[in-house]
Amino acid sequence: MGIFDHIMGNATEVNPNELQREFQDILIEGEDVQAAFKIFRDKWVFTNKRLIMQDVQGITGTKKEYHSIPYKSIYHFSVESAGTFDSDCELKIWIAGSSSPLQKELKKGVDVMGLQRVLAYYVCNK
Repeated sequence: MGIFDHIMGNATEVNPNELQREFQDILIEGEDVQAAFKIFRDKWVFTNKRLIMQDVQGITGTKKEYHSIPYKSIYHFSVESAGTFDSDCELKIWIAGSSSPLQKELKKGVDVMGLQRVLAYYVCNK
């Protein structure tokens, strides 16, 4: 990922197996990483139980904040695929109790339809 992508906030996919090991201390028994995206130093991790957003803070990046959103709290989401002139995809998630969505730009080439399937499966089955 280039510096321009960092500045623009674009996300890239991360290998779920790598995140399974990295997040092993905060995952509960039976929780598996399904998909993950990295935006500069931050990560959005989709497990079979919840969405975990890791916010890396400080110059050294040793301070980390974790937001955990159970899928049952997500009441609406949208994905927007890349177009001819707009190469970025977009993900928006509305959470109960919040009027504005969480949103992230994703690089062209990210499997947004696969991401949508992961979200739809877990949101619709909870």
